[in-house]
Amino acid sequence: MRKETRRRLLRGAIAGVGAALIIALDLHLAARVARAPARCAEGLLLLGARCCGEGQHLAEGRCAGAPARCASGLRPTPEGCVPDEPAKRVAIPAGTLTVAPGDWEATGVVRARTERVEAFRIDAFELTEARWAACVGASRCPDLPRRGEPSLPMTGVTAIEADLACAFEGGRLPTESELAFAAAGPEGRRYPWGRSGFVCRRAAWGIARGPCAEGATGAEIVGAHPAGATPLGVHDLAGNVAEWTQPEGDRAAILGGAWDDVEAAALRTWSRRVVAVETRRATLGFRCAYAP
Repeated sequence: MRKETRRRLLRGAIAGVGAALIIALDLHLAARVARAPARCAEGLLLLGARCCGEGQHLAEGRCAGAPARCASGLRPTPEGCVPDEPAKRVAIPAGTLTVAPGDWEATGVVRARTERVEAFRIDAFELTEARWAACVGASRCPDLPRRGEPSLPMTGVTAIEADLACAFEGGRLPTESELAFAAAGPEGRRYPWGRSGFVCRRAAWGIARGPCAEGATGAEIVGAHPAGATPLGVHDLAGNVAEWTQPEGDRAAILGGAWDDVEAAALRTWSRRVVAVETRRATLGFRCAYAP
């Protein structure tokens, strides 16, 4: 066989193997996608970048209309899906908070430490626009802009304003250690739900410019990702909106990552940022803590 003919046959064989590998890879990825859990919980449908109740439609980024069905823990109302118990509080027993000693991603980023945390209670859900409206109606909170869905987390509030709402609810902003302990638990979980998992299903994050969706302009309704709740039933401690903790002077730590974060590291229970207490962001909300 002539050399040139052998070369052509060899190139053809290589190309054939390459094409077969590409096809096999495509089939493997397609199979993984088909098996992967849906981003929206059962009872919710993906509309654009939002998880809306079955029967709703998207209107200017809002889940509009009365849903026929909602996710577990949420119920349909004419205004949309709302938590069965919007102001539910979860008891957190006293224990030891262990911060990131075994997470290689935290090395050099977070100071490893252990700390005793006394018992307290915490909101199962981020404080919603509906709860903020009640505070406004009682003349205890300023009337700030809202997106118009009762179960969206209230955002665009400063730490001082958030603490006013918590005082109206009979509580206060959690300390940084309390919020971290509610997420990590005494076993030092990497995520609020455990050590690992399919995070697009478990948390509202990466929905503005990927990797979980494109085009989101704000947070999801609270409780839309029940698979991401802690073992004790605290929702959205990773993603949706980052959350205020008690200020120290004119600064405060915010924990939990948010809907526009694009790196899963923002969802880790040790992830934190420190901002001025006057900060207002569409990615920043809060929940309240209470005496045990």
